[in-house]
Amino acid sequence: DEQLFFKKLNNLYTSKDIFYFLSSLEVMSDIMAAGALQRISEVEVDHNGLKNPALLENEVFRALCFQFEFESTKLSNTGLLNALQALIKLRIDPQGTLMTRLLSESEERLGRGQLTAENLCSLGESLLELEGPSCATLEQIVNHMQERDIERWSPREIVMVYKILQETAREGEQCQNLLNRLNSVTLHRVSQLSPNFASVILNSLVVLRQTRAVLLVTALCKHSVKYVPYFTDHELVNVLEAFLFFGQKLQIFTEALGRHVPRSILTMHPQTVSKVMHYCCKKMILSKPIFDAVAEGFISNADRLTTDQIAAYIIPFGTLNYLPPSASSLFRKLETVLHTRLRHFQPHTLLNLLHSCVLIQRYPINFLPKIFSPYFLQKLQAQPPGLNRVVMSQLTQLFLTVTLECPFYEGPKLLSRYQVKACSVPHSSPDVHLFKKVKTGLLHLLKKRIYFASEVSTPYFYVVDIEIKLDEEGLVLPAAQLEEVHRRIALCVDGQNRFCSHSHNLLGEEAIKQRHLQLLGYEVVQIPFFEIESLQNTRKMADYLHKKIFPCTYG
Repeated sequence: DEQLFFKKLNNLYTSKDIFYFLSSLEVMSDIMAAGALQRISEVEVDHNGLKNPALLENEVFRALCFQFEFESTKLSNTGLLNALQALIKLRIDPQGTLMTRLLSESEERLGRGQLTAENLCSLGESLLELEGPSCATLEQIVNHMQERDIERWSPREIVMVYKILQETAREGEQCQNLLNRLNSVTLHRVSQLSPNFASVILNSLVVLRQTRAVLLVTALCKHSVKYVPYFTDHELVNVLEAFLFFGQKLQIFTEALGRHVPRSILTMHPQTVSKVMHYCCKKMILSKPIFDAVAEGFISNADRLTTDQIAAYIIPFGTLNYLPPSASSLFRKLETVLHTRLRHFQPHTLLNLLHSCVLIQRYPINFLPKIFSPYFLQKLQAQPPGLNRVVMSQLTQLFLTVTLECPFYEGPKLLSRYQVKACSVPHSSPDVHLFKKVKTGLLHLLKKRIYFASEVSTPYFYVVDIEIKLDEEGLVLPAAQLEEVHRRIALCVDGQNRFCSHSHNLLGEEAIKQRHLQLLGYEVVQIPFFEIESLQNTRKMADYLHKKIFPCTYG
């Protein structure tokens, strides 16, 4: 009774118990024998390999192998292919007689067209595991699969073909035609996919660059939301990479991550945490539950992290301008780690890390002499991307920070040839529509265009969106006038691109700019998008600007 056999087998959790159970049986079908091998592989193999190599010498195990080796031509397809999968997992020598005979028999049946779609999937999985993507038989399997009715494929069969296509990365119209059919069928099966299957397909779509499969990608991303608590670390990384590659951003997915990460932070692999933070950083998502949990995780586990993981944990705090409740402990721990492992950091990783700290007013004074040293700057130049404009902007901003905010710093200065005159920040450009709206309102308020200047380059690295000059009595001067300027007002026209997503929290780059402009003597007036997007006409806009810029004369 195979049903009773498998019920008993699946309740055994050591190879010793399995061998004892098998030795009590008088007769066993090849499917039962293959099932026994599969169960042994499940309980005796983990991510480090075979737990107990001695089991391969067990007489019951050897008897099973003997049966498969000498009766390979008499085996059922299921028994043959299940045994092959189990023996590969148990790391049996692929050049030995046993494996050679099973593989040869499988390929002969493939050539004769005797394998079902499920059999083809099993064989494909085995060959990928054993020989990798270079195996010529994989293409033969895909060709056989194409001859079957794709509409009737099970989710497992769909996933297997995606995996083979991903691994073999075949190019050309034939491959894309198959993918188009596969994408179309998968779209209607999304609701049937397990967490593992959804993750594998998303990963395949990324590798195969299926940017036109928008409907399928969107459906898979929405389907993934309910599986966030159930994904393994590897599966979650695949899903996050797909969200990034295809430009997907779902608020409900972020909320699900915000619930999952705090619960799992202590057991989650550091590389997975790094990917979560990278996702948040790229999408400008400030999820306080995630960031607070990651801060606590860093305090607990920093000594076990690689230098790249340390940077991945910390940099998003600066980019998104957020200090968690545990900030003092977080940066104390970071300083301790830097003191012990500073020389292990790659130059660009270290620069990115220290630059992110100053964005949120955490000053790495003890490490700046190294950053400004000619030797370190030469190392920066020697490694990609070298001393490009973004890197030199970071160096200049670090130097400007210690000059303005740390007057007690007495270490080496940044040589002038490494400084830039204007910052290069991806999110610094003003929102064109918002900018035009503010300028129209200012023109209505000040009556003439000569009384304000836009996009003004200062001698101090930053570009001011709009500058207004006042004399000693508070009267507005023409923007071109250089004498008798008593006060300078810097209007920061902050569109959504300068804030975290769905938030009123300024990004780190904009926060440090406004902080430095104040220290340089400007009166900074922030004009955020969420205060003016509802103002419908020029008069209301002018009224708002009057109240904001000249509150003493308003009313």
